[in-house]
Amino acid sequence: DEYKSYLSFREHLTPEMPNLDDVPDYYQMGPGTLKIPNSLFKNNRDKICKRLADAGVTENSVIFLKGGVQEQQYDTDRDIEFQQESYFMYLFGVMEADFYGALDVDSKSSILFMPRLPDSYAVWMGELKTPEYFKKRYSVDHVFYIDEMKDQLEKLNPSQLLLMNGVNSDSKASFDTPTFEGIENFKVNTDILYDHLAECRVIKSDEEIEVMRYVNRISGEAHKEVMKMMKPGHMEYEGEATFKHYSYMKGGMRFVGYTCICASGENNAVLHYGHAGEPNDKLVKDGDLLLFDMGSEYAGYTADVTLSYPANGKFTEKQKFVYQTCLDANLKVQSELKPGVSWTDMHRLAEEVIIKKFMEKGLLHNGTLEDMKEAHLGAIFMPHGLGHLIGLDVHDVGGYLPGKPDRVLEPGIKYLRTARILQKGMVLTVEPGVYFNDALLEAAKRDQNVAKYINWDAIKDYRGMGGVRIEDGVVITESGCELLSNNVPRTVKDIEDFMAQYRP
Repeated sequence: DEYKSYLSFREHLTPEMPNLDDVPDYYQMGPGTLKIPNSLFKNNRDKICKRLADAGVTENSVIFLKGGVQEQQYDTDRDIEFQQESYFMYLFGVMEADFYGALDVDSKSSILFMPRLPDSYAVWMGELKTPEYFKKRYSVDHVFYIDEMKDQLEKLNPSQLLLMNGVNSDSKASFDTPTFEGIENFKVNTDILYDHLAECRVIKSDEEIEVMRYVNRISGEAHKEVMKMMKPGHMEYEGEATFKHYSYMKGGMRFVGYTCICASGENNAVLHYGHAGEPNDKLVKDGDLLLFDMGSEYAGYTADVTLSYPANGKFTEKQKFVYQTCLDANLKVQSELKPGVSWTDMHRLAEEVIIKKFMEKGLLHNGTLEDMKEAHLGAIFMPHGLGHLIGLDVHDVGGYLPGKPDRVLEPGIKYLRTARILQKGMVLTVEPGVYFNDALLEAAKRDQNVAKYINWDAIKDYRGMGGVRIEDGVVITESGCELLSNNVPRTVKDIEDFMAQYRP
């Protein structure tokens, strides 16, 4: 029945059957993939309208947004595969490029403005869909062409147009404030929408959390497919290929949420390995630890999951110690998560677990726990933040908004992408790491305030291992947290048992 329904949905696109009754009011990539109702996006629209009204915004204000633009690669005519701008996706769920949207704050009435495409589009790209189609498809109140936009906005007679204008706290990039011919005829306010809309995205609705469960479930299964095939003698990029193939074939996920990190051996210590200069192109060797950080994306929402495991299926004793240290930090943090907890405190807790384990093993010495915390030893071995908000962006918005805790400018913790107090409905990653990065270790050796605490004779046996990261997605609940990435093996035993099934 589900497949027949899907075929019905596709048939309406042909000239022989332009029946609007068959146009879905939901997003679904294909049979067996998650069905996302348009109510998710309508509820998001209602949420920002209520928030602005509660903040005392001027009556008859209208939110005006520009969607993502279809671009070409450099000076060629090759289209870059389009992905919707995240704020526009949040409010409208529109998959197509070059749309605009408006939302009346008082009435919550929604409008989409679509491009008027040439007749040749039907030859090269597909059916010319109508405003009526998009009104049904996205469950909005009105749809007009962009060349009608100025006149339609004038009919609303808004007291002001609320436009996006702000700086992303992760990328430091400024939002491209929309404009159009005739905007000078309207009163424009660029001061309030950005922060309010970013804050709306911080707390996920039940429908959004269901999508996050789905992307984490598919990502976990894709990671396990990689675990099954990845052995010494394979290339790192084969792990990336396997992950993407499974995510798309089984989950309908055309995109991943970020560049896949498929590191082995010493590459594990490179936090964002996998970029164009290091394109997952090392041969995996016997004895290597693998650190695979990959997340699938569906309808814009992404997972971010990292697994670390031995390529040959069996941990060495040193690998086991490092892995267990990282896992202890991860689990300790998860056990403390609940509304009211400070995220910076959780980062410090993870560092403390790692330092204690290193002291017990004799890798750190000549001082107390407090001495080592004061010297920021944790930042040598975990030089990144504990985790981040996640949703429509892998590093989701809202980390450092006005009125929220400021960034702590200390080694390691300064890279934390939010310092907020946890609230129910937040979705975050918990991703402690333990690394032996040569650049950081050499810098530490030159700093006597740090070097005196490190047992250099013991540490040398771990250099070359790279490191371990264990990353999970969690949603904050009323009294704790829900683990979203709950379908992957995490303990040493579970990993070795799982991998043994797929090795002779």
